[in-house]
Amino acid sequence: MAIDPTANPAHRFNELPEETQEFLSQLREDDIETLKDGLRLVIAMRTVGRFMKWMIVALIGTFIGAVMLYENILKVLNWINQSR
Repeated sequence: MAIDPTANPAHRFNELPEETQEFLSQLREDDIETLKDGLRLVIAMRTVGRFMKWMIVALIGTFIGAVMLYENILKVLNWINQSR
């Protein structure tokens, strides 16, 4: 059963499962503030997590690229020394 997003908030509340209605009706004002803070924290953690994932990928890529560059520089130096 889909909830009608255009319905009056009271009618949307009645469309919720009974367990959800009971949970929401027992919330106090400070509980709602805590939930809002928790949602902001989760969003921030997800953002930092994505950033850290790409930082790790970038560091690994930089390391592999540096190793490849070093090996190829050594090859070029060997070619130059062998031609003399």
